[in-house]
Amino acid sequence: MSLGLIVFGDELLSGKRQDAHAPKLIELLAERGEELAWARYVRDDRAAQAAALRQAFASSDVVFACGGIGATPDDHTRQAAALAMGLPLQAHPEAQALIWERSREMAAERGLPPPSPQDPDMQRRLEMGVLPAGARLIPNPYNRIAGFSLGRVHFVPGFPVMAHPMMAWVLDHEHGLRPRPAEVRERSVVIQGAYEAQLTPLMEGIEVEFPGIKVFSLPSVDHPTWGRCIELGVKAGSGDSQRQDAFSSLKRGVHAFGAIICTEMVR
Repeated sequence: MSLGLIVFGDELLSGKRQDAHAPKLIELLAERGEELAWARYVRDDRAAQAAALRQAFASSDVVFACGGIGATPDDHTRQAAALAMGLPLQAHPEAQALIWERSREMAAERGLPPPSPQDPDMQRRLEMGVLPAGARLIPNPYNRIAGFSLGRVHFVPGFPVMAHPMMAWVLDHEHGLRPRPAEVRERSVVIQGAYEAQLTPLMEGIEVEFPGIKVFSLPSVDHPTWGRCIELGVKAGSGDSQRQDAFSSLKRGVHAFGAIICTEMVR
């Protein structure tokens, strides 16, 4: 399956915050033998968010949308999701029950009486339980204020401490992608004495010879160990045997070209 990520927030586009969601999702997917196909950052604007979500809903991808599910004026995700799907927003009884439960606990921790339904702060908190019709809840182990799913698009908070275990739960329980023993996914060499353009015919030839194999090159001009070099490798394919055969063919081509292999890597 193809997996994508949308992160909402002006603070990321302005540089006030650095995104922690993409690196963590890449890690979670690698543990499950999957890769992130794409990522997108969208500002805190309801129309822009709805446009991004329409594309996500229209695709067959599994998509995580992080941030903006609170109830402050700059949180638009719940409304944008409803707009994108043409769904009404409505109180979700289970989500609001969890909010009540957490609010009573917070009051008890502070030695205060339970919150009143007429309390304006309580009413604002309950807004986080007003979700697009048909939403499924994603449990939040940090404070039990749930995220939600619509189809294959999954909405979690912007806080990494909440979002990351929620993403893991979705992968495990919604899509059956549980961690599994590590497997080889790519083999590569670091080479010197060649340029990408010169190696392109070799790369194209291997992809023709081994359908399903993807050849990649990652050039560097200031690698801390190898200086100017290229990491050249193969990945994907139907099993390690095909990768190994393609990798052997790649190394033969590099030797024939006259480039120097500095080291080999397996991931």
